[in-house]
Parts: sequence; structure tokens; C-alpha cells
Amino acid sequence: MRYQKPKGTADILPGESEKWQYVESVAQNVFSRYRFSEIRTPIFESYEVFERSSGDTSDIVSKEMYDFKDKGDRHIALRPEGTAGVVRAYVENKLYGPEYQRPYKVWYKGPMFRYERPQSGRQRQFHQIGLEAFGSDSPELDVEIISVGLNFLNELGVHNLKVAINTLGDPESRENYHKALVDYFTPFKDQLSDDSKVRLEKNPLRILDSKDENDKKFVADAPSILDYLNDASRERFEYLKSLLDDLDINYVVDPTMVRGLDYYNHTIFEFMVTDPAFNNKEITVLAGGRYNGLVEELGGKPEPGIGFGLGMERLMLLLKDEDIHVENNLDVYLVTIGDAAERASVKILSNLRRAGFSADKDYLQRKTKAQFKTADRLDAKYTVTIGDAELENDTANVKNMATGEQVSVSLENLAEELKKIEG
Repeated sequence: MRYQKPKGTADILPGESEKWQYVESVAQNVFSRYRFSEIRTPIFESYEVFERSSGDTSDIVSKEMYDFKDKGDRHIALRPEGTAGVVRAYVENKLYGPEYQRPYKVWYKGPMFRYERPQSGRQRQFHQIGLEAFGSDSPELDVEIISVGLNFLNELGVHNLKVAINTLGDPESRENYHKALVDYFTPFKDQLSDDSKVRLEKNPLRILDSKDENDKKFVADAPSILDYLNDASRERFEYLKSLLDDLDINYVVDPTMVRGLDYYNHTIFEFMVTDPAFNNKEITVLAGGRYNGLVEELGGKPEPGIGFGLGMERLMLLLKDEDIHVENNLDVYLVTIGDAAERASVKILSNLRRAGFSADKDYLQRKTKAQFKTADRLDAKYTVTIGDAELENDTANVKNMATGEQVSVSLENLAEELKKIEG
């Protein structure tokens, strides 16, 4: 039987995995400058965590969730996104306590799971990087979150970004907009898709995200949230835009951008890009927003929160033509001649690696010439040759593979001698 990976999954092989590690290291470096610390939550959670955070009318819950009953008859789900698990951890571990710095800022990375049609940049097991900040309702924090995302992507070489922002206002503004959407869509109810008919009753904002082509015709003339903001929400949004202007961040206001769940309010944003990797279609690379009601939804006290998430697979497609610097250098390739050298090589390699050198050798009993060819193919900085004579005289022949210069050094002090050669 020939085994294959499950549909919608991918093997990240050596050569590619180093690029992923590089992107993750840039994330860690950038996020740490903004004082975000890494958090790691379980890959699976109680089903209710995602049901409460995503809403029972969302596609994630109704169509895409990987959920099952475990051997204890508990309803479990593989995480479809990162925020809900982080919020659950925040509440469960009482990270809102007075001993913790406010806002409490964390970032995460890891695999997520959704049952949907696999396509370029979107798999059933996919990976996200994201960050969350709790405990502050400050517009200045909103701008910081947007800045973090921009700096991260810019540092990776992604510059052709369209930054779109919108506001959902406060609960009063949302409620007014909710009523306006119901009034607008109700006369067209019979012409809406089946999903949108359900959403009209439960969550009309979700109709604005409909992918149905017929629904889009009605969405095009739907009311704008910006017309239903109260004075406080409008002033906050104007202030947010002025802060973005202060940072020379180019943005567009997209009044059609929404989040369907009630715990989202005020600032939402998306970073889009048009790239040949996606057939020159505009796709979203990063999305985020303020969710001041989610902590309470998952059992905590009312607590403001904001964050963003981005998909690694889409990001890697964008970076495929970038000159990503991958550290995978080989310092020393050990060339052995004879059985005694083979045995001695085990200890020599161990000592070199403990001293901080990356080191390797031949394990296929190939001839000396073939070993040197391998060292050259692996782009080793140095070869160290040992045979019976070298072992007897406690010497090793070191060759600089770039210059061809050779020198004989003490085998017993090989690591120290190599450090001297390197200067």
C-alpha cells in the first residue's frame, strides 16, 4: 500500500523549513521590540471555545470545524484560528491580575485546521502567526498593532501592501447599523442565498461577507456603518486616522469591511496585496481588529482586546521570489582515511560541535576524493583530514575550501586551532 499525506496538507521539507524558521525568527525579533511575548496553546480545545468565539452562524462552525467526541465523550475541536485559545488561556490563567503588565501582550504561531476546499495558499492544515493585546481600549494601541504588522511584513520584503481600515463603532452604533441592515435586506429576502436568509435572522452583518454572486448585487447598495456611528465612535475613528497619518501610514477606509460577531467593535483592518502568486487578484494577507467583548464571552470579566492573524502559507507564496537569507552553514567537513580514523571521528566531531562548530563527515565509507567532492558540494568552510599518520602524530590537516590554503594543526586542540584560523 502506498501511503500519502491527507488531502489539504503539505510536507514542509528541509530547504523549505529553513525559510519558515527564518520568517518565524523575524516575527519573534519584531514582536519582541514591541514587548510581545510568545504564548503556546493546545492544538485542540473544547468545541464550545470556538463555537462561542466564532458564532454558530459562521462558516467556521457550521461547515469547516474539525470536531469529534474523544474517548471520554468530550466534544473536542481542532483549533480553526488562534485568538480563541489565547483568550481562553488569558482567562483561565488569570493573566489579567495586578501582577501582570497592562496591556498584556502575546504572540503565537502554529498549525490551524479547517475543512474547506484546498487551494493555493489555503490548506486544511494551515499555519498562522498572530498577536493579541488585552487590557487597554486605547486608540494608540490600535495603531501600534497595525504598525507591528506592517513592520513585520516590510522587514520580510513585502512592501506593496494596501492597508484598509474601518470602524464598527461602539455597541450602540452597531445596534443602529444592525437595524438598518435588517430594514434594507428584508425586502430582498426571497432573492438572497440560503445562507444569507439565515444570517438575516441571526446576524445580518455576515451578509456583507457573502461570496454568493447574487448576494453581492444587493450588498453593493447596502447602508454603510459610517452613517450610523454616534459622536463618540466617529471622534475615535477620526483620531485613529490622525495617528496613522502621524506615522505616514498610507491607508484607505473601506466601509464594507465588517466582522459579524457582536464582540467586535471599533477598529478593524486588513492588509491586502495583488501579486502574480495569486493570479494578480487582490488577497488578504493579514487581518485584525478590536474585540472588546470576547474575553467576557469566554467567561472572563469585561476586558478590551485587540489583535491580528496572518496565514503562513499565503505569506510564503509572496516570499517565494524574495532573497531569504537562510543560515545553514557547514563549518567543518571531516575527511577520514582508514578504520582508526573512522573510530576517532566520532569523538572529534563531538568536540567540534560542543565548541560551537557545525560539523559533518562521510558515513558511506567513500574514498577520499569522493569525500572532498561532498565537502565542496556542501560548501564547507574547512575540511579536516585525519588518517593513521595524523592520529599517530596528533595532527590534523586543515584546508580552507575557499582559498585552498592548508595548514597542519594539533589534533588534540583542533577546536581551539580552528578558532585561531578564523581569527
